[in-house]
Amino acid sequence: MTFEALRRWWATVPPWVGESALVVVVAVATVFRIRAGVSQPGDRPPDQAAYLLGLAMSTVLLLRRRWPALVLALVTVGWLAYHILDYPGGAPAVPLWVALYTGAAATDRAVSMPVAAFLIGSDLQGRVATHHLDPLDPTLDGSFGVFIAALLLGEAARSRRRWQAETRARLALLTTERDRAAADRDRAAAERLARERIRIAQELHDITAHTIAVIGVQAGVAAETLKDSPEQARAALGAVRQASREAMRDLRAAVGVLRDGTPALADPPGDADPADTGSPEGVPLGAAPAQAEPPAPSLDRLPVMARACGAGDGPAVALTWHGDRRPLPRAVEATAYRIAQESLTNVLRHAAANRVDVTVEYLPDGLRLEIVDDGTQPAPPGTGFGIRGMAERAGSLGGWLTAGSEPTGGFRVRAWLPVREATT
Repeated sequence: MTFEALRRWWATVPPWVGESALVVVVAVATVFRIRAGVSQPGDRPPDQAAYLLGLAMSTVLLLRRRWPALVLALVTVGWLAYHILDYPGGAPAVPLWVALYTGAAATDRAVSMPVAAFLIGSDLQGRVATHHLDPLDPTLDGSFGVFIAALLLGEAARSRRRWQAETRARLALLTTERDRAAADRDRAAAERLARERIRIAQELHDITAHTIAVIGVQAGVAAETLKDSPEQARAALGAVRQASREAMRDLRAAVGVLRDGTPALADPPGDADPADTGSPEGVPLGAAPAQAEPPAPSLDRLPVMARACGAGDGPAVALTWHGDRRPLPRAVEATAYRIAQESLTNVLRHAAANRVDVTVEYLPDGLRLEIVDDGTQPAPPGTGFGIRGMAERAGSLGGWLTAGSEPTGGFRVRAWLPVREATT
């Protein structure tokens, strides 16, 4: 059996078994030393009392784990009594060695160390007085050195246990910190996922709601004017086609980012319809775009959206620009576009308006956006996601958004989006 296997086996033994075995071994060694001890002139021969005293010193060691200082004191008293009774010196030293080791290895040594110092000092003084020799005289026996060795061995065991406890505490702390860091990473990932879900929901809501509203209005216009005014019906159907293409472009871009992080092109090869001949903005609907548009919509697409909303029987949309027009961060432009898109969608679906004024004002530190309609129908109950989504978009950039009915009729949406310009 290897030492490691023996150590593991010993760790499974109940503590009382080991302590009892130790007491038996110490008692046997003490009885042997008393019996084999060399008597000096004047010593009292060992009798039954000497053996009982030695066995008592050994038996009290059963309490050494719980009360190490008390056990050391009792063994010291037995040691002094043995010598006061003039029995052969040094015979019951084995229990004393164990008691000294236990006292030095104990966690609390406030009592055991003074007792040990008293024991060693009194033993050394008694031997010097008995033999009339110097304390460092080499002719004295080595009991003093053995006592010091027992104390040092106990101190070594105590230091090792303390080092092991500190190591376990550090490992537990590292494990706790690692678990906390993993929990923080999981929580951050969950928060990012929730934010991404909200962003995707907002994108899909904005794309589909606006497209369905435009298609619904323009399809109605086409149905009503198909016989009497084919050209007006054709323009309405062109608006439907263009709104569908815009929605498909945005959906492809969103799906492309979700799938592999790469935005899809606006119109992949083969998607163009060769039968298209016109669109509300005067561009052949079957023509391929000059270049792929970015997945995030920009303010440059506002005129196209305004013309699509105002085509046919839709409300007249007046788009006004103020300030020094300049490229803004993509997040700001995309947010402004989506706010305008949602506002126009609400006008088409709910307001029954004749006119909508969209004002975009470029300021040095941000962008102000205002959409006002002259609708006659009351604003719908705030149970949907449109206005809340617009406010969340603006708030995510550090801006704000307000929306409400006008006292004289109509509905007004105001938004402020701050712009942090790069400095050199």
